[in-house]
Amino acid sequence: MQKITELLSKGKSPYHVTEWTGKQLQEAGYEELKLQESWRLHAGGKYYVRPYSGMVAAFAVPEQLDRKTALRLMLAHTDFPCFKIKPNPEVKTKDYRQLNVEPYGGMLKNTWFDRPLGIYGKVVLESEHPFAPEVKLFGSEEPAAVIPSLAPHLNREAGGKQEYDMQRELLPLLGIEQDGDVTENFFTDYLKEQFGAEANKVLSYDLFLTNMDEPELIGSDKKLLSSPRIDNLASVAAILETMCEKTTGDSLVVAGLFDNEEIGSRSKQGADSSLLKDIIMKIGAAFGMAETEVNDMLRGGFLLSIDGAHAVHPNYTNKSDITNDVILGKGITVKTSASQRYLSDSEATAVVMQLCKKTDIPYQVQVNRSGMPGGQTLGPIVVSYLPMQGADIGIPMLAMHSARELADMRDYQALVMFLKIFSA
Repeated sequence: MQKITELLSKGKSPYHVTEWTGKQLQEAGYEELKLQESWRLHAGGKYYVRPYSGMVAAFAVPEQLDRKTALRLMLAHTDFPCFKIKPNPEVKTKDYRQLNVEPYGGMLKNTWFDRPLGIYGKVVLESEHPFAPEVKLFGSEEPAAVIPSLAPHLNREAGGKQEYDMQRELLPLLGIEQDGDVTENFFTDYLKEQFGAEANKVLSYDLFLTNMDEPELIGSDKKLLSSPRIDNLASVAAILETMCEKTTGDSLVVAGLFDNEEIGSRSKQGADSSLLKDIIMKIGAAFGMAETEVNDMLRGGFLLSIDGAHAVHPNYTNKSDITNDVILGKGITVKTSASQRYLSDSEATAVVMQLCKKTDIPYQVQVNRSGMPGGQTLGPIVVSYLPMQGADIGIPMLAMHSARELADMRDYQALVMFLKIFSA
């Protein structure tokens, strides 16, 4: 439980997620590699690479690697819905200092009102070499902004199915100007205060407003996990626990943690790029394998796309399938879809079921209600360029994409158990 709650608390931007992940892997004996360098790998070795600040991949090499080696892939994403701060974000309304932001991902908008929002991400500084600017992580550590809701006395639609004007109604409040305190570039000044002597070197940034609420165990038996960012940092934490405890086995185990899933994965650090294939090919080349041999290994491998699943909502049971119930606390979920928005087919689902039955791990099967397609995961994207068998799995959730989501710790523990069996 410690890794998941620590990551949910500290992983307030994709860059902080991968920074924390890299430190955990190093402590577990993984050696860091650079993608643009030659790799000298050893049988039984454990390695990781962070090609871009929001993406990381880790792999554990077996004692023997050839075309017949069992390849096991575990994939998840490091990003989550939040607000991204625009360039030149200062907005002054009366004496209120606000920030111009845009939504990142499909957020449940009404849940973001009145939350303590921190500023997290990366800031890019001027350097001696134009093609290699200096990049630094940034975190406000404390709440810096809030989006105050409109009182129901002033809003007859409050509590109803209201649509919000993102450009007007969801601008966060950063502060209030005092008499004689006229500052046009108040956000720039805020950043400069944080960077001290390097203030004048700030050129650009990727900064997000993220919920500062801490994870909590709630419910009569303290099994329910209420927290921001469960989707999909719970999957990241489960993969990390598995990789950190991995010992040398017969399989080549590769974990890929990608950025930008919430906005379609079409980026250099997203799953819809050549990064994962490049890494696998580079591993094979380090052991003298030809491309055809690596492809043979891929064909015989198995991929897990690990992401949150929709549980039946007790107040909205009509939003779920009529014969396939998914309930919090009842085990991991295999996700299927006739439209292939999820990866699992009958054969892959049977693989997951057999592994679960072998070790008494509880599992469930999710199918979306007909006419409600749901979202797409990394799985179908990745197998479009790595054609191999695989399944979409995850832990069931409520309030997905809310500023604060709900899951069950028993399902998380079941997921960790399953991944350890899968990657053995």
